[in-house]
Amino acid sequence: ILAQALCFAQPPRPALLRFAHAPEHQLVKMGRRPARCYRYAHGKPYPKSRFCRGVPDPKIRIFDCGKKKQPCDDFPACAHLVVDENQQLTSECLEAARIATNKYMITNAGRDFFHIRIRPHPYHVLRINKTLSCAGADRLSTGMRGAYGKPYGTAARVKIGQVLISIRTKEEKVQVAAEALRRAKFKFAGRQKVHVSSKMGFTPFGKDEYNKWQACGRLIPNGIDVKWLSSRGPLHRLIGRTAYAELAAAELAQ
Repeated sequence: ILAQALCFAQPPRPALLRFAHAPEHQLVKMGRRPARCYRYAHGKPYPKSRFCRGVPDPKIRIFDCGKKKQPCDDFPACAHLVVDENQQLTSECLEAARIATNKYMITNAGRDFFHIRIRPHPYHVLRINKTLSCAGADRLSTGMRGAYGKPYGTAARVKIGQVLISIRTKEEKVQVAAEALRRAKFKFAGRQKVHVSSKMGFTPFGKDEYNKWQACGRLIPNGIDVKWLSSRGPLHRLIGRTAYAELAAAELAQ
């Protein structure tokens, strides 16, 4: 009778065996999601706040590389990487593009001949609804109950025509900057365009317009760009207080 019972006995299922012998704290951890899961924006922006806590730090911490304190006249040429889609760019791909651009410019243009600026900042918080992916996970997970996810990373929301990366450099090295931006395109999803600007560095003025206002004394150095003095306001703001005092004294003498 015992031999017949052993013959008809069912062997235990291997999934249950694995779950029975493995302790509950040694569960399989899920890998990192690819960025294609967060490429497009759905819903409202979700920034870090006192209500949204526990957000991991973004991978990109440096937004300016190179000679970032050089005055505007030293780097007259400028090139931009312009996005051609409405999408989200994670902080990881922004950091990868910064490293690739900086490396190429150091190698081919020289360490002292450029200034790179990453324009968007990753303020949008990405969420994930973590689930267990191991044997017996159906006993522990709750499925779609309470599916609002936990903070998982950060991304920048960009629109068509928005500038991603700007490089100002010497006139003879502008093609090197354009090639550096072309290589940075491979770090992003979607379409981007490289635009060689006709402006004077990071200023809003064309080169001829910049020289005209500079000859008139209407431009004040302001770090990497300039302040423009309009024709409105007191006269001493345009010609200086000394010249204004001399002009006023000459008028009184007459």
